[in-house]
Amino acid sequence: MHQSVKVLKNIVKPKRKRVVGTIIGTRRNVNKDFVNNHAHNEASIYHALVVIFLEFFAWGLLTNPIINVLDTTFPNHTLLMNGLIQGVKGFLSFLSAPLVGALSDGWGRKPFLIITVTFTCAPIPLMTFSPWWYFTIFSISGAFAVTFSIVFAFVADITEVEDRSAAYGLVSATFAASLVTSPAIGAYLGRLYSDDLVVVLATSIAVLDILFILVFVPESLPEKLRKPNRDSTFSWDKADPFGALRKLGSDHLIMMLCITTFLSYLPEAGEYSSFFVYLRLVMGFTEEGVASFIAVIGILSVFAQTVMLALLMKYVGAKATIFLGLIFELVQLALFGFGSQESVMWLGGIVASLGSITFPAISAYASAHFDSDQQGVAQGVLTGMRGLCNGLGPSLFGIVFYVFHVNLNGSLNSDHSNLHINQPINQSTHPKTAMLYHIHQTIMPGPPFAFGSILVILAILVAIFIPNDKVKTQSKRLSPSVPEKFSKEPGKRLVYEQEPLMTNMQEDI
Repeated sequence: MHQSVKVLKNIVKPKRKRVVGTIIGTRRNVNKDFVNNHAHNEASIYHALVVIFLEFFAWGLLTNPIINVLDTTFPNHTLLMNGLIQGVKGFLSFLSAPLVGALSDGWGRKPFLIITVTFTCAPIPLMTFSPWWYFTIFSISGAFAVTFSIVFAFVADITEVEDRSAAYGLVSATFAASLVTSPAIGAYLGRLYSDDLVVVLATSIAVLDILFILVFVPESLPEKLRKPNRDSTFSWDKADPFGALRKLGSDHLIMMLCITTFLSYLPEAGEYSSFFVYLRLVMGFTEEGVASFIAVIGILSVFAQTVMLALLMKYVGAKATIFLGLIFELVQLALFGFGSQESVMWLGGIVASLGSITFPAISAYASAHFDSDQQGVAQGVLTGMRGLCNGLGPSLFGIVFYVFHVNLNGSLNSDHSNLHINQPINQSTHPKTAMLYHIHQTIMPGPPFAFGSILVILAILVAIFIPNDKVKTQSKRLSPSVPEKFSKEPGKRLVYEQEPLMTNMQEDI
């Protein structure tokens, strides 16, 4: 009788509650053998957080030096050249991210962490030697500058499915935290000493990041899931990124996630490229005001991507969280597009920090729908879409600013308020041009942000068709072209049984 009661208690034993902090030391059950053999050097989320923080802290330090180099090298076409450079890098990232992610599924995460961080940070020391070489290497580095896809796959290897959204939130929050103080520190050191010192400091931090991966970061992918000897010969035909991307068209789920990511992140990428300059030159923020804005919004983003994201994913689910993030983004873009007062900008910034939950929620949703050996390619596809947005977003915003005659090429050191908003347009210009300028003056101070809100509305419409997560299913290999089959055996949950699309993508690679 006592034994029966003990067995019954084990069956009905409630699941242990998890909080955001507990996931940092957890690992997936699938990796137990690997953990037992490497207990002294266990992969954890701490490793991923340090890698992301150091990489983007180094780039955050260079915020002002990059603007100065752009303005010096391309004084008459700053925004245009910035858009072209970012566009080349983003397009290469878009093509390479699925390939790099798929290769990491077969060869492990650590080698590709080293490669992606090295390529991402390679242009930094060139800034002081030759701006032309800096911009050239910066553009080419997009071929492997896809650290986020490898980091998200690393996190998927070491976390349970139910903890993964909170873990992705921590990674995204760490990215935001790295940018809270680094631009202000870089600007202060640049004024006190020189931009060259800032570049040296950023280079040192980048080297430290690479050494950290080499010495301290263990492999997260279990050896039994790695297949380094599966193909002893390498064929360039198998490394065709277009082939992998073409196969996405047959998977409706990943296609919808990619379209949602593209439409929502495109205005966000453009916003990152110009918003702080916009605050200074159009909204009349002081340099200290911009620094305070970055710090406050960064801190709120950290909160949103940890506590708020974890609670939303737990109580309302992934799809609803994606929707809520898109709505926050829509509101903040509308505020930035039609607002003309400092208080409205602050309100928009607060809402924007809440909207930062969108991409971690999309990544967590995708991670839950793919098998362990497909996490790299799945996250690579989404990161590649973000890379494409990072290239197109600045160009899009630059073109819209140009069409509406919003001049962002003024001096950042000026303390004048509303530097360009009251400058009259030449009366001899075309009537349509005058009309657009009038709209900018009276109704829409930030035309690109207003246009971006339309893209987010389209993203919301696409997200409607993302399947609900009402019934939790096992990790699956998706291929909507094959009819779904459900297990009807007594006592078993419904489980998808579909053909392995992502496996086919990996075989092609």
